[in-house]
Amino acid sequence: MSLSNIDESHLRRALHLAEEAAAFASPNPTVGCVLALGDRILGEGVHLYDHFDHAEIAALKQAASLGHNAHGATAYVTLEPCAHHGRTPPCSNALIAAGIARCVIATIDPNPLVRGQGIAKLRAAGITVDIADPASPITQQARILNDAFAFSIQHGRPFVTLKSAVSSDGMLAPPPASRTAATPHWLTGPAARADVQRLRHKSDAILTGIGTVLADNPSLTDRTGLPRRRPLLRIILDSDLRLPLTSVLVTSAANDLFVVCNPSAPSDRESALRSSGVEIQRLSENASRTLDLNQVLATLASRKILSVLVEAGSALNAGFLHAKLVDKLVLYTAPTKLGPNALLFASGIASPQVLEPQLTHITRTTFPHDNAVDTRLTSYLHNPWTGIDDSNI
Repeated sequence: MSLSNIDESHLRRALHLAEEAAAFASPNPTVGCVLALGDRILGEGVHLYDHFDHAEIAALKQAASLGHNAHGATAYVTLEPCAHHGRTPPCSNALIAAGIARCVIATIDPNPLVRGQGIAKLRAAGITVDIADPASPITQQARILNDAFAFSIQHGRPFVTLKSAVSSDGMLAPPPASRTAATPHWLTGPAARADVQRLRHKSDAILTGIGTVLADNPSLTDRTGLPRRRPLLRIILDSDLRLPLTSVLVTSAANDLFVVCNPSAPSDRESALRSSGVEIQRLSENASRTLDLNQVLATLASRKILSVLVEAGSALNAGFLHAKLVDKLVLYTAPTKLGPNALLFASGIASPQVLEPQLTHITRTTFPHDNAVDTRLTSYLHNPWTGIDDSNI
């Protein structure tokens, strides 16, 4: 339905609250709530996993602490209020008990087992429920916030975003012989690199291969400086446990470094890495004698990891793409050319442009720096909200 200007203003405030708490809700969805009477805000809330309270409960508690009565108010929520018992009682029950008159929802619950139930319960209690138009920018923004939750709740594995920076001729990096860990090659400028850190901040885990580690000695950390509920899990696919004990990753390990190897990897290397604080998981290889990426993602799902950011080299990029395990592509293109001897974006794929016919919901953002402009392409190979329709709710 079409929303009033006041409705849109309050929903945008709820979205802002949710975005600010993006690293605190997983493995639950990210949700913001505003309670208002007309243009006057009575209370606000977000869901913080460790605090248990869902956004609606937090908003009701804040309103009460400020001496406001929510009776007759409107609740603006970024995601349909829950109607089932999980770690907490249903939010829809709390809103009904508070006597709200109306609820405005940015998007419905993507969980097929409970979708629409919160809305039905509110309506059965005589509360007016309005749902934003699915094509509206507000709904799209609300859905992007919970892409990982929507995908994982429906498919049982983490939502995978493949992020790469490439040259204008589609190459990933200069030839290995021309770069070292001591002299990293930056394709993009500071603004684009800062944007990557924001991607990391919103992710549960970051994943790369041992080839990238040996070539670049990266730290793979969230350097936004923003707080988060749990550390960014750094995942290294290292079949034979070649990860150097002196690498930045190992020397900075703090219950956040997870290395996957094959069953025949040297046991002495495993012992040495474990002694340095590294967690090791042995998984079987597939027919091509590489680690089975489906098994890797299943292992991460068992750890309640909803989102994985892949920042890897040509071989691993190709592995995820060929296995159809990339759900979202974030590609930063710099104006620099690297030439035909540089590393391909993905092995066997001439350039990222080859993928464009498979992509949907493409958006582009620019990052000017010095006398150049970097461009970020954001798109989906698997949209987690496909098929989720509120027309019958």
